[in-house]
Amino acid sequence: MIEQADNGTNRPKQGFGRAVGSALIVGAADDDCSAIGTYASAGAKFGPDLLWTAPVTLPMMYIVVYLSSKLGQVSGRGLFQVIADFYPRWLLWSVLVGVLIGNTIEAAADLGAMAAAINLFVPLPIPVIVAFVAAFMFALQVFGSYDLLRNIFRVLALALLAYVISAILAKPELVPVLSGTLLPKVRFSREYLSILVAIIGTTLSAYMYTWQSNQEVEEEIAKGRTSLEKRKGATEEELSRSRRDILIGMTFSNLIMYSIILSTGSTLHKVGQTQIETAAQAAEALRPLAGDAAGIIFAAGVIGVGFLAVPVMTTGAAFDVAQAMGWKNGMSAKPLEAPGFYLATGAFTLIGVTLNFFGFNPMQALVWAGIVQGFSTPPLLLLILLMTNDRRIMGDQVNSRSANILGGITTAVIFAASAGLVASWFL
Repeated sequence: MIEQADNGTNRPKQGFGRAVGSALIVGAADDDCSAIGTYASAGAKFGPDLLWTAPVTLPMMYIVVYLSSKLGQVSGRGLFQVIADFYPRWLLWSVLVGVLIGNTIEAAADLGAMAAAINLFVPLPIPVIVAFVAAFMFALQVFGSYDLLRNIFRVLALALLAYVISAILAKPELVPVLSGTLLPKVRFSREYLSILVAIIGTTLSAYMYTWQSNQEVEEEIAKGRTSLEKRKGATEEELSRSRRDILIGMTFSNLIMYSIILSTGSTLHKVGQTQIETAAQAAEALRPLAGDAAGIIFAAGVIGVGFLAVPVMTTGAAFDVAQAMGWKNGMSAKPLEAPGFYLATGAFTLIGVTLNFFGFNPMQALVWAGIVQGFSTPPLLLLILLMTNDRRIMGDQVNSRSANILGGITTAVIFAASAGLVASWFL
């Protein structure tokens, strides 16, 4: 275990099934349409050479999500509420702008990818499909309860298992797979570094941090701890459950990432099809599983996880704005109780829809969304490290040395990848 905490608050136990369900939501949300598009592009372009990014990013995914979870549990606040309460306004708004841009672009790209997948079977213009899908999701966010959304998200997470089966049935060659997994290969080229930063950016997306901290607060409110004082503090047992929960979720997410790279690397790359421009081309990665039905299965995966991830991004952005502005927020609140929060959710959804009317290529937009996340993530991650070591916020439950080392390495890796991409632009 990375952390040791000692808080004497006596709280009821959380069942293992609930923990696993929560873990699947967090892990699956990380494997959103942007991630699927990025991983599929990585496999198609470089074959198995980027498989090593899965095991390398797993501990990084774990630590950033755990620190965000711990921050929410111990402080009783969402991430941006902590920044608003303890740090200068200029820092709050500097970080917020970068996160909102990343979330909005990624939500727009995800909506476009979902529409492109649906368009394989429903001959309507993609922007029209985007508008209908977004309206349905927003209605669900406004009129659905937190428990309903959480249960729907758990079911949708299972759609990603199609990619694991696909990877197995693709019959990849053992030696290249082992080499790509165990022997990292780094090329100092613009194309390689772009996809590497996109992988890191979409794997360690900023919306995961805010969602995780806010989810901890929502869980506390659902248990009746509606005041800040009741939510503050966490027992060692609670933090231990969080570590287990997050490890399960991040391992699930990482397995999906590995499977998608392996699927496209073993099919599209093998036959020289290194550029993925449409959802239909990406669907070819699933032909080993279902032949001509590959498109249906690919669409199910993209659509299923899109219905999970887009609300996470738009609601997460609304959480961030509401906390920065001091508005009441939360999925447990009714629209009339938190009008600013729900208006912000609708505004970010509308922006995502509008961006799709400019006719960008969904698959290219997915990769660029990952790159944007790659640039916006390092400052926020550094701030999370500072916050979880701040005794004003955490009391005696600040980070251990091992957590700080792993968190520091993760931050340095993301900074280095982003710097390498910038350097490659001048080659």
